[in-house]
Amino acid sequence: MAEVDRVIAQRLDSGVPLVGEVARYIISAGGKRLRPVLLLLICGALGYTDKQRHNLAAVVEFIHTATLLHDDVVDESTLRRGRPTANESFGNPASVLVGDFLYSRAFQMMVDAESMRVMQTLADATNVIAEGEVLQLMNMHDASLDEEGYLRVIRSKTAKLFEASARLGAILAGSTASVEAACADYGQALGTAFQVIDDVLDYDGNTAEMGKNLGDDLREGKATLPLILAMQRGSEVQRQTIREAIETGSVDRLPDIVAIVRETGALEATRNAAASEAQRAIDAAMQLPDNAHRQAMLVLASQLLNRRT
Repeated sequence: MAEVDRVIAQRLDSGVPLVGEVARYIISAGGKRLRPVLLLLICGALGYTDKQRHNLAAVVEFIHTATLLHDDVVDESTLRRGRPTANESFGNPASVLVGDFLYSRAFQMMVDAESMRVMQTLADATNVIAEGEVLQLMNMHDASLDEEGYLRVIRSKTAKLFEASARLGAILAGSTASVEAACADYGQALGTAFQVIDDVLDYDGNTAEMGKNLGDDLREGKATLPLILAMQRGSEVQRQTIREAIETGSVDRLPDIVAIVRETGALEATRNAAASEAQRAIDAAMQLPDNAHRQAMLVLASQLLNRRT
């Protein structure tokens, strides 16, 4: 990861000072770097040690960072990773345009791999992510969204880049089709579990620990799994309370809604859904060679359920 960070710093250089300033601002905030870590773990598990893994790990982090810059503008977010968002600090135009720079820089870098499979995987992934963003926009303030619709959004918007990162490791290693599929399954399941837990934390987290505001999803009118399940399980009065909050994007009754999510068992049911995805990731990882990197993949999937940030 130290080498990945070196590549990131090197490739952020631009003749336009504001580009580097905004990009460094959001990347230096830290974050979990899960997508590059995932790519490196897969490469390690499959015995691939060429430096191209560092380049593509930086590529997936650039793509992820670009989506964050654009997301925060669309969602009008003010806090990420415990400090003001880039759009809050530099304005919406700079955030959108630097996000575009990071996308195009990522595509410049992926050409270095000289692999059409790599290009195809990342081109397809960025396209699906964009579709997921639009789908989520269409679903805003829609209290009728069901679990299937919710999963479709997060598997496009969040899990797709996890899946692509894992698949890239297998492609670099020249793996068989079955091993590549197992890696992709691991990434998709891990990414889905990650997002489901993220949605739990919006109703069961701590602002200081998470680095973002509680209730942000509700404020944006997002019908996430805790709310969907609470409406399925709750009384008509409880359903109406949640429905109105989603449709209006109001957090005035956030304490009441948190109580409903807890009382109906929706929070526990959502955690169970994340646990099922984590187990799916573990099952997929078990198809890879038995070594320290695979063991780290198993630990990552199991510990994901306990995250608080």
